[in-house]
Amino acid sequence: MTIDPALVKSSFAIVEPHGADVAGYFYQHLFEHNPSVRGLFAEHLADQQDRLWAALGALVTHLEDTDTLVGILQGLGARHAAYGALPEHFPAVGASLLATLSHFAGPEAWTPEVEASWTAVYAVVADTMGQALTAAGPSS
Repeated sequence: MTIDPALVKSSFAIVEPHGADVAGYFYQHLFEHNPSVRGLFAEHLADQQDRLWAALGALVTHLEDTDTLVGILQGLGARHAAYGALPEHFPAVGASLLATLSHFAGPEAWTPEVEASWTAVYAVVADTMGQALTAAGPSS
């Protein structure tokens, strides 16, 4: 799988006007399909939704700036270790992210090529964050 930055950026530009609704939909989807992860999150998700939205924006903004992107993802992975996240949570998060982006992009914009590119992006995200999460270990 290869990442096509132009497809990622153009599809995100379609999703971006939906702002906070995107993060809300993501968490609703994640918890509906993976109720066991709900306990990893605060009862009220407003701050978490803001952080997710900011992280998605940073991901797209720095997509072609490998050093910056890796630094951001490593920091996120290390922080997620403290929250109790585990590498086995990444597939569920990825599925919810793709479902969310597909929902807000719509069927005309969410082509197989766009999905493949976002899938490749998430593979890099999960791998980089997962390595940092594992290296950080569980919080004591």
